[in-house]
Amino acid sequence: MDGTIITLIAANAAFVGTHFIMSHPLRAPMVKMFGDLGFQVVYSVISIATLAWVYFAFKAAPPSDLPGSGQVGWIIATLLTLPAMVLFAGSVMGNPALPTPQAKEQARAAPKGVFTITRHPMMWGFALWALSHIVLFWSLRTTITALAMGILALVGAKLQDRKKKALMGDAWQQWESNTSFWPRVGGFAKAGPLPWTLGLIFFVFFSWLHWPLGGIRAGIWAWF
Repeated sequence: MDGTIITLIAANAAFVGTHFIMSHPLRAPMVKMFGDLGFQVVYSVISIATLAWVYFAFKAAPPSDLPGSGQVGWIIATLLTLPAMVLFAGSVMGNPALPTPQAKEQARAAPKGVFTITRHPMMWGFALWALSHIVLFWSLRTTITALAMGILALVGAKLQDRKKKALMGDAWQQWESNTSFWPRVGGFAKAGPLPWTLGLIFFVFFSWLHWPLGGIRAGIWAWF
């Protein structure tokens, strides 16, 4: 196997692994050692460093060493990206998983917006984005990195449920009983105008950004 691919695998494993370790088994000991602010600083430094490693390893790996999935792959990828953007856009509004003083109150409220789809819209947004890149079958570097980010998102969501249940108790249990881990496709009709509007804007903009940043026309721009 190409050495650059091995380095990329190691970089992605470091990024994902340190996230899991620092967020769960080592979180309490690290907070005790560094304090809340110190923990956030250490967490951020390690995350930025490992993400930078992923970036440079990605750039060094071959850009197009797989045959690709053709027009069918591009259509599927485009169709996956739009709901991913809608989920991401709505995930910051009324999300009890985010660190906010209103978390318990939000968890006890009836789910609305993208939370009628899943209680982890941000994580599923990342997972669908990752899947959209995997189905393109364009390069090993893209497939490896997208798979790592998808694992980080979905395994992270499961671990987040466990952590939030311990931290929030009955409030999170009520949130779990009123929501779904797996996306409910019918919920997209009830996501609301703001997530859809922002999601469409994100979809058009980030699809367009593929060309100036990566030299690849993506999304609707692939056909223009």
